[in-house]
Amino acid sequence: MTLTKNEIVEQIQNQLGFSKNRSKEITETLLEIMKSTMESGEDVLVSGFGKFCVKDKKERKGRNPATGEDAILPARRVVTFKCSGKLRQRVNGD
Repeated sequence: MTLTKNEIVEQIQNQLGFSKNRSKEITETLLEIMKSTMESGEDVLVSGFGKFCVKDKKERKGRNPATGEDAILPARRVVTFKCSGKLRQRVNGD
């Protein structure tokens, strides 16, 4: 099962006693802060959880799998996630 944004809102509402609208506002604000930070090229570190890193990928050669034709893939930015040791231990049940 996947945890959705709506379920996060419900968890905040239930655990902290905020209204549904306030819980949604908190969730949206947090995600917007994270998005704008990464958009500017900065990493986001959440202690005890992990680090979202923005990486620059260079232009590279690729291939169209449908036609087998060679193509040049443009430079781009990607977001990677590296979990913290604490999160890794919880996931693995250590």
